[in-house]
Amino acid sequence: MKEKVGEVFSIAQDNKPVPGCTISKEVHGGENYIAYFSLAKATDISAEIYPYHKLLIIAEGSVEIYGTDGFSKKLKSGECIVTDTDVPVGIRTSEGAVYTEIALRRDDKMNEAVRAGEVFKLAELVPYQDGKIVNMDVVHNDKMKFVVMAFDEGTGLSEHAAPGEAIIFALDGEGIIGYEGKEHPIKAGENFHFAKEGIHSVKAIKKFKMALLLTLE
Repeated sequence: MKEKVGEVFSIAQDNKPVPGCTISKEVHGGENYIAYFSLAKATDISAEIYPYHKLLIIAEGSVEIYGTDGFSKKLKSGECIVTDTDVPVGIRTSEGAVYTEIALRRDDKMNEAVRAGEVFKLAELVPYQDGKIVNMDVVHNDKMKFVVMAFDEGTGLSEHAAPGEAIIFALDGEGIIGYEGKEHPIKAGENFHFAKEGIHSVKAIKKFKMALLLTLE
């Protein structure tokens, strides 16, 4: 991935919009590409037809997802949507926005809790449970896995090696990411990138929710 390794960062802060422009940055290529988009206020990516789904995760600002048949969904920071295939889909913003886009193949296995065309919040997909870690596979295939996890206070994952590169999206609360012998406090709205085979751990300081995007290509 074309992203800094081993330190906390912010997709929203690192990809501020440029007045009058739309900007894209590919972070990971392949069928399940990952890209950041920065849209200045009053900009528009026109509606086009795609043979694959897109998972959009809004980091900052707000957008409208629209089609040519009157379809319209508004999303704000912290919200997500999976777009439909084979129909025109566009995106526009009045105030500006930064978001992550992940391509999903038609045959990727998607959790029934997520439906194309519906707005949702990753943090609301899994509940907290006393003394437990709750895990949900949102979507996966043989080269990619996107998971949401809820950690009760004091719970965590012991050190282990990542089988591929991964980006963490901190969704709620506070945690500590251990990476290659160093501890990195992380809170909602921040991100972290593991290199392949990077030794890491996760501990919840308070109740903590995160999404993990793992690539195996």
